[in-house]
Amino acid sequence: MKKLILGLLVLGLTTQMHAQVIDDGKLPEITVHAVNYKYLNSVDSDDLDPAVKKLELEVANFDYRNSEMYNDDYGTYNISFYIPNGQIVAAYDNDGRIVKTIERYSDVAPPKTVKKTVAKKYPGWSITDDIYKVSYHQDKGVKQTYKLLLKNGKEKIRIVTDANGNIL
Repeated sequence: MKKLILGLLVLGLTTQMHAQVIDDGKLPEITVHAVNYKYLNSVDSDDLDPAVKKLELEVANFDYRNSEMYNDDYGTYNISFYIPNGQIVAAYDNDGRIVKTIERYSDVAPPKTVKKTVAKKYPGWSITDDIYKVSYHQDKGVKQTYKLLLKNGKEKIRIVTDANGNIL
């Protein structure tokens, strides 16, 4: 009787061993779609403040379809994102793509190119206040401007530059 039970047990385990799937080490293929890569490529800059970059990345990765305000009837969604020194208002289409954004930040250090241009054109002046504005449109591209308040002693002037340091 012991031999019969032991034989059935061994026979039962050996049939299960043949049913195992052998892994060849390959993972199944998946496709990743970066929906808002155009937006990120347009607004990206090496000298940009890390807080601004983080907020722009959050805007690009946001999926409004999983939010409580989602309703299939609307064509576009305007969503606002905030950080202490700035904000982004982004318009998304039905597919989750960013159609346009309006961004405004204060007290964000301008890029090195802007600082060099200001120092060269206005020697002796220092940047005391700045506002960084970005407007993005999926068809028109991106427009980035810096509104700077310069001070030299008691004198003050305001100038506007683009992201490359060209004074407008």
